Amino acid sequence: MELMWLLFAFVGGLSMKQLGLPPLIGFLSAGFLLNYFGFESSENLQSLADLGITLMLFTIGLKLNVRDLLKPEVWVASAQHMVIWVLLVTGVIYGVTYLGLSYFAEMTLQQAALLAFALSFSSTVCVVKILEESGEIKTRHGKIAIGVLVMQDIFAVLFLVFAAGKTPTLWAFALFALWFARPLLYRLINSAGHGELLPLTGFLFALGGYYIFDLVGVKGDLGALILGMLIAPHAKAAELNKSLLSFKDLFLVGFFLSIGLIALPDLEMVMIALLLCVLVPFKFLLFFVTFVQFKLRARTAYLSGLVISNFSEFGLIVAALAVSSGWLTPQWLVIVALAVSFSFVFTSLRYKSAHSQYLKLKDTLRQYESNIRLKEDIYQQPEGASVLLIGMGRVGKGAYGALRPSLGDELCGVDADPQRVRKLQEDGLKVIVGDGEDADMWENVDTTDIKLILLALPSVDDTTHITQQLRVAKYQGKIAAIARYDDEVEKLMSTGTDYVFNMFTEAGAGLAEESLRMLSAEGEYQMTNAQL
Repeated sequence: MELMWLLFAFVGGLSMKQLGLPPLIGFLSAGFLLNYFGFESSENLQSLADLGITLMLFTIGLKLNVRDLLKPEVWVASAQHMVIWVLLVTGVIYGVTYLGLSYFAEMTLQQAALLAFALSFSSTVCVVKILEESGEIKTRHGKIAIGVLVMQDIFAVLFLVFAAGKTPTLWAFALFALWFARPLLYRLINSAGHGELLPLTGFLFALGGYYIFDLVGVKGDLGALILGMLIAPHAKAAELNKSLLSFKDLFLVGFFLSIGLIALPDLEMVMIALLLCVLVPFKFLLFFVTFVQFKLRARTAYLSGLVISNFSEFGLIVAALAVSSGWLTPQWLVIVALAVSFSFVFTSLRYKSAHSQYLKLKDTLRQYESNIRLKEDIYQQPEGASVLLIGMGRVGKGAYGALRPSLGDELCGVDADPQRVRKLQEDGLKVIVGDGEDADMWENVDTTDIKLILLALPSVDDTTHITQQLRVAKYQGKIAAIARYDDEVEKLMSTGTDYVFNMFTEAGAGLAEESLRMLSAEGEYQMTNAQL
């Protein structure tokens, strides 16, 4: 059976990838196909799915800053959106009962409210996957989206406590002691080194956090998330996250398969699920209006709202609890599963061109912005710079180190991650916060004296978007970029990049030149000694 799971998942994921869609849609489709051919879920598959969710929440925690959650545009906006959504959607669903549709015919107001609540959550799995693949999880809009998801997880815990009648034990107060255990956790991470012990340490922390919280009557997944947040300030948090990345992605395949294996839908269920998905654009509109109300820029509100405008796997948990308690019929579990799956497709397709969409709509959307700017949304100017280096990851930081002796203060780095920028500034580097894909930034940053912009980004698509936006913003200087493969070089050159540096071939040539220079210097040194 395990071989069939892998085969169907591989074929489904590969098919979607060939169509330019995220593989997770293929994994969901594979689950429904397995269901159609008579396969059933098992404890092994469910264990893989649960482990994938736990690891995902732990890795989210590794990237979170608690201070980001305490901002009104995150926690107040999340609560306000959920309340308004539940009230309005309850009215819509209950109104549909008067149409006499079979599954709606005998629905009560309480059942409509429960269904609306289940659909109010956004998918952590889908959103994190999209943001990670686009490299935007640490951008301003990425952090807002993740913050909203975390707040929704907290609301989910409260719901499970009251709905399931499961109250935390008095020992739950002892969980606050985890804060004082951070030095021990940090020592374990340092002792693990950089090899195979590091991901094993990550598994230990993620599962340990889960079982400690579950033991005292609190949702275990929240424990994995919080333990990740406690470790996030550590210098090796990013390395720990990367070591777990492949494991997390593999185990999440089990989660997507398990959704499809819940039950086999009929045509009417599919139609009702599609009808529920009509609410997704309304969900986005409500997020956008809410975010703008809290003084977020139109671009941040648009991108954040778009990526979290879907239904969540937690809706399945709510539906399963409602079915087991006799509040909803079993058919609704299948309908919600379908609606969740369809919403994943909607978000994945729409977000692929999110930056291009905003570029076309920005004049209209910015009319709804507040005139007051939040501190995080004030653009920083690269004062005195003639060269901008976009992207201060490993490659960008290396390029900065090579250019700084020649350019001095005329060189300025730009990165979308405020924490990385802060650390680089502490190290004495001239770096400012800025998202290169932000079309508004290039309209507000003075590039008159900028002669060259270097794009040190891992994604060719991101580099292409930035190049296009720079040209639209009438930037007159030169643009250089990096690529890994020859076809990427051709793509970047065709979109207006003046020079593309091939990381592999030209790095090898650079190494050879430097080696010859060293040999030449060594020869001169030997000749000098011989003459003496």
